[in-house]
Amino acid sequence: MKGKWLDVSYKYGALFIIAAVIAVFSIVNENFLSYDNMADILRSISIVTFIAIGVTFSQIVDGFDLSVGSTVSLTTVVTATLMVWFQFPLIVVLIVPLLIGIVIGLLNALLIVKVRIPDLLATLAVMYIIGGVHKTYTQGFSIYNNMQMTDGTKAPGKFTETFLWIGQGKLLGIPVPVVLMIIAVVLVHVFLTYTRWGRQMYVTGGNQEAARLSGIAVNRVRTFAYVLSGIFAAIGGILFAARVGSGQIDAGAPLLMESVAAVFVGFSVLGAGKPNVIGTFFGAVLIGVLLNGLTMLNLPYYAFDIIKGSVLVLALAITFIHLTRRRA
Repeated sequence: MKGKWLDVSYKYGALFIIAAVIAVFSIVNENFLSYDNMADILRSISIVTFIAIGVTFSQIVDGFDLSVGSTVSLTTVVTATLMVWFQFPLIVVLIVPLLIGIVIGLLNALLIVKVRIPDLLATLAVMYIIGGVHKTYTQGFSIYNNMQMTDGTKAPGKFTETFLWIGQGKLLGIPVPVVLMIIAVVLVHVFLTYTRWGRQMYVTGGNQEAARLSGIAVNRVRTFAYVLSGIFAAIGGILFAARVGSGQIDAGAPLLMESVAAVFVGFSVLGAGKPNVIGTFFGAVLIGVLLNGLTMLNLPYYAFDIIKGSVLVLALAITFIHLTRRRA
């Protein structure tokens, strides 16, 4: 009975917790289950979900990308400056941050795959480098419409309505970021589950030597995973700038912990026991519901990190207790 209970709690525990949290908050605050609030929760987790998908790719190949938060910060301010400082067209504003994400992914892959620095140390170093680059680039200032430049003039450009629609608009009554998030989750799930490249990533993460002996280009697969991680973090940066209508320095710093928590919560969704995008999405939902509900209860914002850390510890405990028991 004990073993069966552990299996059930591992497989459906995260879903039960999400349902219980929603039930409690809806009882405490009658506005919690309103359409507008649910839309706000989904809109808020859309950025976290994109970042967490990137972390999921790195986890699948048995790695870990700590640089995603700094990547979000850099691409957010670059996106903002391309519009506010330089008045580039929308297509350039969208492509340049994605290219930056690719470059960061390649840099991580170079250090991890070629130089063979452990992934945590390599991406930690890159995180600090990117953090210094984006603060140097903006001289520590946030980017916004009509901002004062260092020479005393005002910035010539501004955020266009078309760009802001990406982060603030609605499509058929659904927030655009939510639509983009759902499309991304579905496409990534199909890619990982039903394509040869997705299966190769899981095989590589499970046993690199066995993957190499079976003919898989392990280094290429791992590089591809880190590039995807950089791209999805860059998309998160673009969405952040479009949502708030400014380029905030250190925008991605608090999002790193939320995305990592979402990934590890996802390990236990439906008993997957491994990184998976559906689990990552539900993990992001849990984080978003908790933060939204606590905000509605007027809990001080500085206590939110306690909740995030507790959720992460719980998810890790459940996952590794089950994995240890299964190995035994």
